[in-house]
Amino acid sequence: MEPVLVSALEHWSYCPRQCGLIHMESVWDENVFTLRGKGVHERADEPITRAERGRRVERALPIWSDRYGLQGRADIVEFLPDGQPVPVEYKSGKARPERHSSIQLCAQALCLEEMFGRTVPEGAIFYAASQLREVVKIDEALRERTIGMIEAIRAMLAGDELPAAKFDAKCRNCSLLHACLPQTLTRARESAAARLFQPADEVDLP
Repeated sequence: MEPVLVSALEHWSYCPRQCGLIHMESVWDENVFTLRGKGVHERADEPITRAERGRRVERALPIWSDRYGLQGRADIVEFLPDGQPVPVEYKSGKARPERHSSIQLCAQALCLEEMFGRTVPEGAIFYAASQLREVVKIDEALRERTIGMIEAIRAMLAGDELPAAKFDAKCRNCSLLHACLPQTLTRARESAAARLFQPADEVDLP
């Protein structure tokens, strides 16, 4: 089974082509958003075990799932007094309605369930800019969506073709904008499609 990195789930949720560039082509570049995120993760990425608020806290914990072919590392896993694991994702920005991080959090929950033999009903996202902690329910709908993305990523990795470029509002904040060229490729695809379906009497023949 082709392994899928847990981090790929958030990339795919944000943009399948971004996921392909990173995980198939090993393309990476930094911008203000990725550098800000790297700064926030410096503390969470240091492997440490400590007690906080009556909970055992594991930072940078290696995680995996043989069932789903997942592997990666969790920013933070808190263990409640009864041993219940709670994955926590660190993000640099403020709380926002997008659900890309929830997909990655669910993938972590799937790994922890297999590793510790405990159902993980919820996790959390901590937003550094606003110092807010958002509880995320790991419900059936989120699980199905996450498992579907795992299968889609595995199919992409098994093939040899990047997902098509799609130019939209998310592109302006993407660090891979210049490597992807979404606006140029989207225009070229739309132009080719327009010519393909152009009525025969309007096509210039030799």
